[in-house]
Amino acid sequence: MSTAATISAGVPAPAKTDALDPRRTIAFLAMVFGMFMAILDIQIVSASLSEIQAGLSASSDEISWVQTSYLIAEVIMIPLSGFLSRLLSTRVLFTISAAGFTAASALAATATNIDQMILYRAIQGFIGGGMIPSVFAAAFTIFPPSKRAIVSPMIGLVATLAPTIGPTVGGYISHAMSWHWLFLINVVPGILVAAAAWTLIDFDKPERGLLKKFDWIGLAAMAAFLGSLEFVLEEGPTNDWLQDEAVFICTIVLVVGGIVFFWRAFSRDEPIVDLRAFRDVNFAFGSLFSFVMGIGLYGLTYLYPLFLGRIRGYDSLMIGEALFVSGLAMFVTAPVSGALSRKVDPRVMMMIGFLGFAAGTWRMTFLTADWDFYELLVPQVLRGVSLMLCMVPINNLALGTLPPSRLKNASGLFNLTRNLGGAVGLAVINQVLINRGAFHYERLAEHVSWDNPAAVSQLDSMTRNFNSHGLDGATVALSKLSGMVHQQASLLSFMDVFSLLTVLFASLAVFAMMMRKPSAAAGGGGGH
Repeated sequence: MSTAATISAGVPAPAKTDALDPRRTIAFLAMVFGMFMAILDIQIVSASLSEIQAGLSASSDEISWVQTSYLIAEVIMIPLSGFLSRLLSTRVLFTISAAGFTAASALAATATNIDQMILYRAIQGFIGGGMIPSVFAAAFTIFPPSKRAIVSPMIGLVATLAPTIGPTVGGYISHAMSWHWLFLINVVPGILVAAAAWTLIDFDKPERGLLKKFDWIGLAAMAAFLGSLEFVLEEGPTNDWLQDEAVFICTIVLVVGGIVFFWRAFSRDEPIVDLRAFRDVNFAFGSLFSFVMGIGLYGLTYLYPLFLGRIRGYDSLMIGEALFVSGLAMFVTAPVSGALSRKVDPRVMMMIGFLGFAAGTWRMTFLTADWDFYELLVPQVLRGVSLMLCMVPINNLALGTLPPSRLKNASGLFNLTRNLGGAVGLAVINQVLINRGAFHYERLAEHVSWDNPAAVSQLDSMTRNFNSHGLDGATVALSKLSGMVHQQASLLSFMDVFSLLTVLFASLAVFAMMMRKPSAAAGGGGGH
């Protein structure tokens, strides 16, 4: 296809030489920074929800929606962005997304009650979600394959580093200033990104004719399906799944919405989301691996702070200080991963990454209540290094051989799989923590009885100790003993989760080596 024909088709023209166009490079860097802000905002409030809850006088049930509303809105926009990018052009979509995300961030900082915050976070997630797939599509279309060792680690680093350091950044900001600055820090960079996008992006032209074919029914069905799915996965574990009325209703909505969405996707000439990319074997396997990496990425970003807060009693700042190592390991590994991608079989890179991840989670199965920064150091380093070793070949596998005309829709689907992996992973992790915690508590409680001399001796010793301090020794001792049993049960449930993750990633290492070696021929990325 000629350059003129490619541009008229609304997709970026392949590069004619291996030289980097300075204008496009700067534009791409601005897009990468915009994506970093959008992904960072998923997790930046996670370590500071208690501060936001106090500031807005919200209940514990309401405050979770600060996260949930963002995730539901974002998961709807990500697959939709491929169609919108073709309709409006990358320049217009990315500029609108960056500007809208910035405005919604400013509004979130001004929220005076929880309802306003939930609304502004939903707007922030929906509009910001348009930036993420655009970067992946641009990376594999405006740069030649010879530059992929530079570009692929860059987007892989941002996609994994941003959610990993989110709790750390959020903890520092909310302690040093106030929770309002979790959102205000986006304003100036967001304005600069929007201005750069409008001025510099010239990758493609809009396809206005697509507006006549816009599938409104498909859009509504997709929103119902993905939005309800995200809600069910978020709320199900803590609300006994279908026993909760809201979860039950949303389950019905997601089933009906899913049926209508897939029917429209396969029956229309221009569906709202083109699922034909999954016919490409490399893309299908890459998306599967991305789904599983979402489990590891978001699952451990959730588990580590939960352990430190629940078992160790850390506040958001202390959690942030303890967890910065993973981000540092990713940053250091990114260029190494890019260099290796030129010389090493991608299956070998993925196998090493998955085994490293499994080694880190296996180390966590020896967890105790006394574990601190130094005990968590090696698992965190293994996690950071392994994520980068996996992400670069997975990105290249999924998107590196697709033709440019299919990259916009495919990049949306690819990013969706990572987010859905995170949502499914968190739901399973929460369910395992709840079920295994209850199981372990029952088993431990059987041994802490009047028939157990060791338990009676411990209780008598604690009672005497508290009596000597002028307290109601028997009551306080019973309460403390119950707390110790609860803590140990919780600790054992964490170990169970890490054991499951170890088996999952060790199995993927074997599966990666069973794959065929991907073809070296490049369709996207400026392939010739």
